[in-house]
Amino acid sequence: MCDMENISEELINIRREFHKDPELGGYEFKTMDRICSYLDSWGIEYKKGIAQTGVCAIVRGKNRSGEKNICVGVRADIDALPLKEEADVDFKSLNDGAMHACGHDAHTAIALGTAKVIKSMEDTLKGDVKFFFQPAEETTGGAERMISEGVLKNPDVDYVLGLHVDTGINTGTVKLKYGKMMASSDEITIRVSGKSTHGAHPDKGVDPLVIAANLIMSLQSLVSRNISPLNQAVFTLGTIHGGTRGNIIPDEVEMTGILRTLDPETRSFMKKRIGEMVENVPKAYGGEGKLFIRESYMALINSDEAVDSVRSVAEKILGENNILISHEPDMGTEDFSYFAANVKSCFFNLGCRNEEIGAVYPIHSNRFKIDENCLATGVQLQVENVLKLLES
Repeated sequence: MCDMENISEELINIRREFHKDPELGGYEFKTMDRICSYLDSWGIEYKKGIAQTGVCAIVRGKNRSGEKNICVGVRADIDALPLKEEADVDFKSLNDGAMHACGHDAHTAIALGTAKVIKSMEDTLKGDVKFFFQPAEETTGGAERMISEGVLKNPDVDYVLGLHVDTGINTGTVKLKYGKMMASSDEITIRVSGKSTHGAHPDKGVDPLVIAANLIMSLQSLVSRNISPLNQAVFTLGTIHGGTRGNIIPDEVEMTGILRTLDPETRSFMKKRIGEMVENVPKAYGGEGKLFIRESYMALINSDEAVDSVRSVAEKILGENNILISHEPDMGTEDFSYFAANVKSCFFNLGCRNEEIGAVYPIHSNRFKIDENCLATGVQLQVENVLKLLES
């Protein structure tokens, strides 16, 4: 087990350094170089510039045995959010309009701390450990691009671990979820075409507003009548735009929304049914509907084997009473899902709530802050998680 007393202060300093200099997704150039500087100082091998601003580091174990060499990955996202910080801390963001309001500075510090400790153990490691410092989790999805550029190969990765700080649970606790943990996301655009005419003579045209209204009501039946009550999906239309004046029936109405599902089968089914409704409902009114889908992150589905391993480690370190098991998935998204889709993985929540210091605000709040005592806990858990999986 690692010596947390000696590493805790260093972790806090590292985290605050990143916190003061946040960079948005795709622009994490200084963040990347800062990560590499720490890796250099500890003699850790790495490759940078993956997915433009990402880093993949590796510690190669020197005590390998058996035919199969196990490789475990540890992932940390590194980008910030476009927010002006209002948290009452001495190390506020120095970059106006950018803030680590989702805890990625903490994730980065924990991964770096884990890498440092693992490096000190390389002579006894029974396999290899990779560290993925991933850009653009909040924007374009750096995980998929890092994987396409080969971070799970040479050597092949068997397991990937990831965590997210959580002000919803107290410092010293973790929350685990077996199976379906977070949703996939698809951005939906629907265009309904009709025929423009004067509002006083609606019979001379085809009203796309009426079509859109009926289409919205029809689409709202998909989740309640096409999806099993034992499954989950969310389909929300958030905008509708059409027309220029109250006495003119317009040519076109555009609607945009979001689809969230928890497995590939439901995702495919929902997109198919939305497409059928968008095509056929407008036809019944003499109009035309077109559907445009921009696919975003896939569903995050944890491996039971990996969750079992993390659970046993957490129970040993924190005690059974501090392990929370979630029975409901979160309909939010997380691009760790791409790692989980490729290898056995566990993504879990690390408690960082402390009401006494005001660490209570949710992620993406401009007042978000964490109890920094969670950093040492995160490193201790990840080090022991890695060692246990290498033993597998």
